[in-house]
Amino acid sequence: MGRPGYLALYESGELEERADHAFALLRSCTVCPRECRVDRTRDGRGFCGTGLLPVIASSGPHFGEEPPLVGLRGSGTIFVTHCNLACEFCQNYAISQCGDGREVSVETLASMMIQLQRQGCHNINIVTPSHIVPQLIRSIGIAVRSGLEIPLVYNSGGYDAVETLRLLDGVVDIYMPDAKYGDDRTASALSHAPQYVRIMKAAIREMHRQVGDLVIEDGVAVRGLIVRHLVLPDYRAGSDGILKWIADEISTDTYVNIMTQYHPAWHTAGMCGVFPDASLCRCVTPGEFREVILNAGKYGLHRGF
Repeated sequence: MGRPGYLALYESGELEERADHAFALLRSCTVCPRECRVDRTRDGRGFCGTGLLPVIASSGPHFGEEPPLVGLRGSGTIFVTHCNLACEFCQNYAISQCGDGREVSVETLASMMIQLQRQGCHNINIVTPSHIVPQLIRSIGIAVRSGLEIPLVYNSGGYDAVETLRLLDGVVDIYMPDAKYGDDRTASALSHAPQYVRIMKAAIREMHRQVGDLVIEDGVAVRGLIVRHLVLPDYRAGSDGILKWIADEISTDTYVNIMTQYHPAWHTAGMCGVFPDASLCRCVTPGEFREVILNAGKYGLHRGF
């Protein structure tokens, strides 16, 4: 396995420069596409609800992620509290919407990474990092001084600013974004994310430019792109268009995890007849999921699923 890119950036001093540049974005926050313009260096709070310090819900080896991330020893997941999306059906709403977690210093975040490496995890998997990129870069530098040397996974909702992602070029080894929706009306209604489709597509293009298609060595991912797509009832996510776009404009070798585990949660749970989109008050049928899988193959996608 090759060395993670962040090691060379650390050795050259560029990682610290990237961290400084990223922290400058917090003064009038433009870290994510919402561009709330609050001063997070003074603990201001915008849409995401996070000030200067990252908020962490939990960390530990995770065996429920994609097989190339899990391997034999698990993916070292760190669940970041808050989110720059507000999905009406979020299954992790206690963390993403209700703020379960505790503020930690960048030094503590770095220590979590080191602990996961010592537990034998194959990678460090930062879940929902879009709003804490400056703190993440800084913590990586601190962790390298303590011996961090396993791949970094950036596991996001796909609502990422390209300028921020460019600061992660060479820092992140594996990108794992969601491609949630094929149209902005649905994205606005279900995740309150203006211009989601344009922003998500630009982000995934940049991620793929940085790391390319997924590279797997001895059954474990070491570098590349994984795209997640959650199928919604009545094809509300626009799955067909998303899969065609990935095949046509990213790569037919893209590793795509087409997920079927949607169930009513958060604002869609127990609200049939109340939530404005009644189709979301049920699970995805086997027939719906099968059709999405067939369409993925029709477009030439062949990895993942």
